[in-house]
Amino acid sequence: MTNTAPAVSGKIPVTVLTGYLGAGKTTLLNRILTEEHGKRYAVIVNEFGEVGIDNDLVVGADEEVFEMNNGCVCCTVRGDLIRVLQGLMKRKGGFDAIVVETTGLADPGPVAQTFFVDEDVKARTYLDSVTAVVDAKHILLRLSDSKEAVEQIAFADQIVLNKTDLVSEDDLRHVEARIKRINPLAPIHRAQRSNVPLETIIGKHSFDLERITELEPEFLNPAHGEDGHVHDEHCGHDHHHHDHDHHHHGHDHHDHKSDIHDDGVKGISLTLHRPVDGQKITTWLNELLARRGPDILRAKGIIDVKGEDRRLVFQAVHMILEGDFQRDWTDKDQRYSRMVFIGRDLDEAELKAGFEATVAA
Repeated sequence: MTNTAPAVSGKIPVTVLTGYLGAGKTTLLNRILTEEHGKRYAVIVNEFGEVGIDNDLVVGADEEVFEMNNGCVCCTVRGDLIRVLQGLMKRKGGFDAIVVETTGLADPGPVAQTFFVDEDVKARTYLDSVTAVVDAKHILLRLSDSKEAVEQIAFADQIVLNKTDLVSEDDLRHVEARIKRINPLAPIHRAQRSNVPLETIIGKHSFDLERITELEPEFLNPAHGEDGHVHDEHCGHDHHHHDHDHHHHGHDHHDHKSDIHDDGVKGISLTLHRPVDGQKITTWLNELLARRGPDILRAKGIIDVKGEDRRLVFQAVHMILEGDFQRDWTDKDQRYSRMVFIGRDLDEAELKAGFEATVAA
């Protein structure tokens, strides 16, 4: 059996799949569970009934695990995710990958954190990526009335922009620019009926610290100005219209005025061209996350530490911070420090001042 993720020996990669109601997650999950892709995937869903899998494809089921004809299994979580994961890992034959669907959770953060805090789970699996499925036709409306939709995009490593056949190219570009404003780091895969190739969302190593140095081109995207900052004139509006019946009577809001409320969530990119003091940057980041952790959904950075030949890379999921020295700076490299924060009601001036205060003497 081939391991989907050779870089992390013996561990099973886990993709956390998020997305708003009707975005196309169910279609994607059904594809994983029924296609003849030659891999063994385990899909963990909140309620089996929500996925709507054809019962003819189910081979046999114990209480919580449903086996498919193609060798994949589907499990339901009614309680503890860690217990379900431990049960899966005891099953014969193992799996190429596990997909965890987060229906009804506003923020995928707590699910992602499971893979950093539970030692048993950490020993057997690793968090591979957080993927958000987004409905291209309705996302602008969702972003203006649902804080969950905003947070799912903000937290993701990659976006599957689904139903692209239902909107014009102009509207698609507008939607993509809007997504980039919330999350400048996540690549966007356009899809129709969730037809994204599975290998583009599984086995990505997005949470591998070594991959952060590969994210540099992602920092240089159109959402940034020449000074390296994300320019966003529409931030800071706290907008909670939870329309629970989700019937908007056919109004398709593409007037581009109703869609400027991002619940204060945006990406901020900061750059320094002078080396920083290792102790100062560590202290500042720890204090920042302790104070603003719930509002900082994700953070990533590449840091040039004075007196150190290697790049310091870090990432944070809410208050959980991990960092390490990775590959050497080469003679050809223009040494710099760059970090991206994605979060709610972040004060760009305050972050910039804090970052600049870590410059080495």
